[in-house]
Amino acid sequence: MDEGTRGDGGKRGRPTMADVAARVGVSRALVSLVFRNERGPSEETRERVFAAARELGYRPDSAAQLLARSRSKVLGVMMTVRNPFHADLVEGIYPAAEELGYDILLSAAVPTRDERAAVEALLSHRCEGVILLGPNLDGAYVAELGRRVPTVVVGRGDADGEVDTVHTAEARGAREVVDYLVELGHTEIVHIDGGSGPGSAERRRAYRTAMRRHGLEASARVLPGDQTEESGAQAAESLLADRAAMPTAVFAGNDRCAVGFLDAMKRAGVAVPGEISVAGFDDSRLAQLSHIDLTTVAQAPDRQADLAVRAVVARLEDPARAPADHVVQPKLIVRGSTGRPPGR
Repeated sequence: MDEGTRGDGGKRGRPTMADVAARVGVSRALVSLVFRNERGPSEETRERVFAAARELGYRPDSAAQLLARSRSKVLGVMMTVRNPFHADLVEGIYPAAEELGYDILLSAAVPTRDERAAVEALLSHRCEGVILLGPNLDGAYVAELGRRVPTVVVGRGDADGEVDTVHTAEARGAREVVDYLVELGHTEIVHIDGGSGPGSAERRRAYRTAMRRHGLEASARVLPGDQTEESGAQAAESLLADRAAMPTAVFAGNDRCAVGFLDAMKRAGVAVPGEISVAGFDDSRLAQLSHIDLTTVAQAPDRQADLAVRAVVARLEDPARAPADHVVQPKLIVRGSTGRPPGR
């Protein structure tokens, strides 16, 4: 019985590729090209095909697709060039993939090339699976991508169970930072928000919760940011505008933000940690440089990289397996950018 044949006394079975083609008004061959991520169909046609597939409840047989074409044995990785933590993750992804017999193809998002374009480039090169590092992609797009090809999101745990995710326990890391600063004697601790960046919402909530738990809710303050050096510098400038009211400690949304804040403070002649302590999040190579010496939260990039590669390969081997959320425990790394508040 072929794919379009009725069974069970004439009752229609599960939706077929032919059903999708009929719904869209195109040939079955064209629909096949779309689901194999081949060149030819326009973006509009692809969207119509995927929309029809959703409406009909059609899901392509990923295992059959792999058998129908030669295996590329290549995993695609979407990253952001300016994020040093992504570089740390990539360094861990290569050996993990090599161990399992896969090669890696990188595609970077830059100011002139958005994340979706970076992902679609990976698909055009026939990557069997994709690993997205700290994506800001729309959730619906990520879910659709997961139906097209095995997908793992690294740095976010909010993918609604549609794809595999790997991330650190953000709340625990943020809590450890606040607890440590309070133990040093700080009561005026400001948090620079990471905006929509990976883990930012969890870090912001954990900061507020920790401040409240220490009885410091009244002094809790969140400054806007976006996990970049520029946002850290802007936060520093806003605090420097009223130096008499400056806090004694700052918990930045990530290391990049913390470095921007440190640079602006040092340019203004503010001693770190003599006048203000600064902590970040990531423990990137940047944070470890001797002239930065940043107290921060380590996210175990090698462990996250290994989990991500194994998750995408596991889905290639068993497309029907349920998506999993892998959580890595963070660790506070104390360095020279933090100390007791002035006068203590």
